[in-house]
Parts: sequence; structure tokens; C-alpha cells
Amino acid sequence: MSKEQTILHDPHLSERDPEIFSLIKEEEKRETDKIRLIASENYASRAVLEATGSILTNKYSEGYADKRYYEGQQVIDQVENLAINRMKALFGAEHVNVQPYSGSPANLAVYLAFCDPGDPILGLSLPAGGHLTHGWKVSISGKYFNSVGYGVRKDDHRIDFDEVARLAKEHRPKLIWAGTSAYPRTLDFAKFREIADDVGALLIADIAHISGLVAGGQHPSPVGIADVVTSTTHKTLRGPRGGVIMCKEEHAKAIDRAVFPGLQGGPHNHVTAGIAVAAKEANTPEFKAYAKDVVDNAQALAESLLGHGFSLVTGGTDNHLIVADVTAKGIAGKVAAQALDRAGIVCNYNSIPFDPRKPFDPSGIRIGTSSFTSRGMKAAEAKLLGDWINEVVAAPEDDKVIEKVAREVKECCDSFPPPGIPVD
Repeated sequence: MSKEQTILHDPHLSERDPEIFSLIKEEEKRETDKIRLIASENYASRAVLEATGSILTNKYSEGYADKRYYEGQQVIDQVENLAINRMKALFGAEHVNVQPYSGSPANLAVYLAFCDPGDPILGLSLPAGGHLTHGWKVSISGKYFNSVGYGVRKDDHRIDFDEVARLAKEHRPKLIWAGTSAYPRTLDFAKFREIADDVGALLIADIAHISGLVAGGQHPSPVGIADVVTSTTHKTLRGPRGGVIMCKEEHAKAIDRAVFPGLQGGPHNHVTAGIAVAAKEANTPEFKAYAKDVVDNAQALAESLLGHGFSLVTGGTDNHLIVADVTAKGIAGKVAAQALDRAGIVCNYNSIPFDPRKPFDPSGIRIGTSSFTSRGMKAAEAKLLGDWINEVVAAPEDDKVIEKVAREVKECCDSFPPPGIPVD
């Protein structure tokens, strides 16, 4: 029997599972032909995708480098140490854990490290732009802890630090979250630190949305100010779907024990490799230019939308994110988002502060410029995008308008091929 005859047949995906292969190709086409404005999405580079799709997915590695429970970790330890050291260099962190499966598990690890069930916690409420895991009532963070939410001011939709300070003194939280999911302004981490110190609370900064802007020098860093910093590794950072926790050295043991064995078993080594690649990419002049373009594009788009009479939460943006109240245009957020999707512009409907409408049928839409920018689009395209959004929102049921905008969007996208997706 020849060597070739002894090798098991191991077909490509297209042969093994043509249904999944076809769906992946369909998603490739969608991500190529449409302008993606979901604020939590981006395009990972080919290098990140290769690392994430590598044979490292075959390896199980409970524990940490040089302290594993399984043998055969000679390569994996090097991969994880590379990811850790590159993230330390990128953010200037004392201690880094790259094992959390994503941002929400990273935040849950923080609770496990420092809180007991029923402890008071303080975070930005979801309707004001916070995240589910910062204590919202439908999340485990709102069910297992005595969660108190601070908000934003009615007149300008900025974080109300007087309220933060008042609630902190009243409830004496174990920890305070400084982090957002739909807040378009710079976070004042020093002010949060002052309030936390006044009540003896730990300060936790969740920079999942802005970590790429922090790395690129376009947003102040909480590292060295907050006790712990959590983040996803995708979004503006352009890595794989993973999580990271950075903290002061004094909290390293508590954090590491909370991640493993507290919450997780073996880390996803293929994702760890992708994080290492993304951290290397982010520590370059090209990435810093990208981060600046993300903010420039968001501000150009905000200016375009304001010129068309849109009402924007906080009146504009300092980062990658815009929240627009579309009810002044005579349309609900869900209807607007669905019409825009048909026109090749993908965003999500989103609540606005003090929204009179229900969360599943809110007043606003949320827009992010990270994916848009990763394709190489600039302020000129951002202004054009504002024109298209205005056209669609003005006529959400007009098929001719939708089809016209979709054609123009496709023509624009053809000039800016996205990274990571092979060109047919």
C-alpha cells in the first residue's frame, strides 16, 4: 500500500460541508458589498484570521504559562507569553491576562475576584449608554449584585458626575464601572478615580469599544488610573473575538484565579495567537493613523448628519461612535435601521437617553466608523454616507430610493476592498 493510500481523505470545507461553505461565502459578499456601521464590529486582518483559524485550536492548555495541568505546552506557553508581553507594551499595563473568552466573561471575572453576591456596584445604566454587564437588571451582574445605575444629564446627555458622586456616597459600592456601550464622548477616568477613592471603591474601566483608540493615542488611557481595565480584543482593536484583563500588580493573583479556575477551563489558544498578532499590528504608525481616521470619519459623518437635521446624542462625537435620534425625522429607530440595511448600510437600532419608546422599538440608531475606516474610507466618503443615510431615512418605504442608494453604496465599496477577505 502506498503512502498516498494510507492518508485519510481530509476534504476542504467546500466538499465536506457545502452548506456552511456557501453561507461563509455569502457573508464574505455581504461584508464586501455593504458599508458596515455596527459599532462593535470591524475587519480583522488576514494575519489575524490565519492565526485564529490555525491548528492551535487543537490544543488544550488549562492553567498559565509554566504552570499548566497538561503536558505538551512548549509552543503554547510561548504564544501566550507573546500575547501578554505585546499587550503590556501596547497599553503600558503591569499585569495582563489574555485568557477571557470575550468581554462579558472578562467583566464577570472582575466580579468574582472582588465581590460577593449582594455587594453594591455602580455603573452607567444601559439606557444611558452603559453595558449589560455593568449591572443592568437582566444580566447576571444585575441579578447577583446590588446594582445601582448612574445616568447622563437631560440637557446635554453627558455623564452626570454629580450623580455618580452622590450615588457612590449613598451606596458605598464595592466597585465602580467606568465604561460604555453607546456613549460618544471621551471618558474622564481621573474624575471616576477621585469618586472611587472618596468612597473606598475599586475603579474598573471597561474599554471594549475604545481600546483601539486608546492604543492609537486617540483617547486617554485608564491604565495606571483604574485598578482593573477590561476589554474585548475586536471592535476598534481589530483583533479576534476575545477578551483581555489588565490590572495593577497587586490585583494580579485575584484576577488570574478568577479567570482560571474560577470561571473557565482551557483558554482558546488560537484566539490567543490572534490577540498576539493584533497587538503587534496595533503597535505601529499605520495603526495610529487608522485610529485617528476612525475619529475623523466619525466627526465628519456627525457633521454631515447634523447638516441634514438629525438630532445626535450629546450633539456629536469624540470617538468612533454616533447615536442619532431619528424620531424628529418622523421614523422609529428600528424602521430606520432595517431600511438602511436594505440600502447596503448596516447599523443597529438603539435606545437614546430618556427614550420614551421601548428597547426593542427605540428612538435611535447607533453608528460606528471602525469597519468603514478599516476599508480605507475617509472624510469624503463619510460625508457621502451622511447623504445616503438622510435619503433612506426620509423615504424608508420607497423601493426606488433604497435600490438607488444600494447601487451607489456597492460602487463605493468596490473601490475600497476590505482587509482579510480574499478578492475573487
